[in-house]
Amino acid sequence: MFRRLYTALLTLLLPILAVLFAWRLWRRPEYRDRWWQRLGFAGPRRPQSCIWVHAVSVGEVAAATPLIKRLQCRYPAWPVVVTTLTPTGADRVRRNFGDSVTHCYLPLDTPGAMGRLLDRIQPHLAVIMETELWPNLLAACRRRNIPVIIANARISPRSLKSYLRLRPLIQELLNNVTWAAAQSRSDAGRLAQMGLDPERIQVMGNLKFEFHEGESRAGPTNWRAGWGAARRVWVAGSTHEGEDAQLIDALLLLRKRWPELLLVLVPRHPQRFAAVRALLEARGIAYARRSAGEWPATDVPVFLADTMGELGALYGAADLAFIGGSLVPIGGHNALEAAVHGVPVLTGPVVFNFQEIYGALREVGAAVTVEDAESLADGVERWLKDPGAAQRAGERGRQWVMANQGALDRLWALVDPYLSGAGPIVAGSVAPVPPVAKALRIQ
Repeated sequence: MFRRLYTALLTLLLPILAVLFAWRLWRRPEYRDRWWQRLGFAGPRRPQSCIWVHAVSVGEVAAATPLIKRLQCRYPAWPVVVTTLTPTGADRVRRNFGDSVTHCYLPLDTPGAMGRLLDRIQPHLAVIMETELWPNLLAACRRRNIPVIIANARISPRSLKSYLRLRPLIQELLNNVTWAAAQSRSDAGRLAQMGLDPERIQVMGNLKFEFHEGESRAGPTNWRAGWGAARRVWVAGSTHEGEDAQLIDALLLLRKRWPELLLVLVPRHPQRFAAVRALLEARGIAYARRSAGEWPATDVPVFLADTMGELGALYGAADLAFIGGSLVPIGGHNALEAAVHGVPVLTGPVVFNFQEIYGALREVGAAVTVEDAESLADGVERWLKDPGAAQRAGERGRQWVMANQGALDRLWALVDPYLSGAGPIVAGSVAPVPPVAKALRIQ
């Protein structure tokens, strides 16, 4: 009943959504790519079943990458289809997998669009990253007997409050979930509060711990040589509007005492690249641009990384890192990509999306919270003055990341029974899916 009400409301809103999407197509040319897939037209019907992984954007694609690589290694006969919502997510799929997977965009969550998508891609198993809980998507999988695993499930306290206001609808859609692999016990408890049967929840850990260090450092670029081997380097990753100005203020305070310091500025979204350039020019700050193939001279204090897909490698070449989305009310971004390289982390106070990760990093001394430009400059200078302390802090963070790996193996224990002993089947037929033994659950 509640899904029908949701669908009716969505149908009433379709004219407004169509206008908003047309506006986005006009303002953001990258959204014009394969726009018809947003309506569920994902090409001709596949001749055989596939494994379907949905990852909304860049972060979720990064988290899904170890799982997809293992799927390709262990079950090369199974085709893999990856859906995303954003063009940046699509670009990361292309960078990570080339033509070895099929990519398409997830459509609007109407029964018709979701039905068309599933009829075309023919999934045998659906793995949905984090908390992409679309009612009609899940209902369509249920009607087609497609098992659904929510992987790397994360529910923040703020999100839980919102979900609980719609608990009847949320509980109805969670009845269509086969398994939820939660990042932590807290996430598992919140899923149970939302109405998911605790018997179908496993505490898995965080897939974002499952780094392939060689891959994250891979690439032909010798960053240190380009920046200047003697320079101290501070990478500010995934910054949002309102943070870049504070970072520049902190840099100007620090340059008086550390003239060789280089700030590597990495905006979170590509549509902000031009705005950040304009801000630097308005402040009279000299900078070099990654997209132009430029390297900063010794008197140039900012390197603008206006490209996508290189943040992990940039962290790997840094002395210390600031993780954006935390000085403004975004909720922070994941610090693990920096911590895995042994890089000490600075963050703003607004990290409700990753409270447990930042809490643990602070506990081991690998992360420091700052409030504004002045305290940010103080935090950077503390580690610049004592590089040995910075290295020890970063190493404690790296060791903590290594100690918390294993999520991929626990998720694999849920995924593998649906694939072992079976191969891709002819589209239109349904293969039986075995239950997962309760012994595999993490108590």
